[in-house]
Amino acid sequence: RIAIVAFSSNSSLCGAFNASVLKMFLQTVGEYRELGQDNILIYPVGKKIEEAVKKLGFFSQGSYQRLADKPSYDEAAALARLLMELFLEKNIDRVELIYHHFRSMGIQELLRERYLPIDLSAVQNEDGKTGMVNDYIIEPSAAQLIADLIPQVLSQKIFTAALDSNASEHAARTLAMQIATDNANELIQELTKQYNKTRQQ
Repeated sequence: RIAIVAFSSNSSLCGAFNASVLKMFLQTVGEYRELGQDNILIYPVGKKIEEAVKKLGFFSQGSYQRLADKPSYDEAAALARLLMELFLEKNIDRVELIYHHFRSMGIQELLRERYLPIDLSAVQNEDGKTGMVNDYIIEPSAAQLIADLIPQVLSQKIFTAALDSNASEHAARTLAMQIATDNANELIQELTKQYNKTRQQ
């Protein structure tokens, strides 16, 4: 069973921001289509993706519009805890995130990342071999440290994705409104010229 957490905005007028999220969401669902609709759990963060999920005939696992509008750590942590519990109880086997990463005012990168299970294959030691570096002492124990840290890291990841998505939405809206303003100014200039020519004739 797969869980997909997709982040969109609550309102429109932000260019292709929501359309690109929906496109990647459909692509992701298409990859898991053979699992059956009952084995794909959708957690839509934002009104636009929530409405799209309902139109597509999927059942959303909750409404997280507040998290999209004003991201708070408590709400992000609650969602993270829910996903972790489902994963630990083996009710879901994989969790994926779809969100925009804010790089700059002009660049918002759409990402699709695996949230659970955690990928430790990228950890390398000094010899370049994959594995954990173990030349340090951990108290009380490595297992206890990981057990305490991982839930916090996963909660922070959801919160970061929500903040990233929110910042990207505002940047995309600013850019869309700037383009609309420029187009309107050009139209005004053209109409003014046309008016003056007609008046002079």
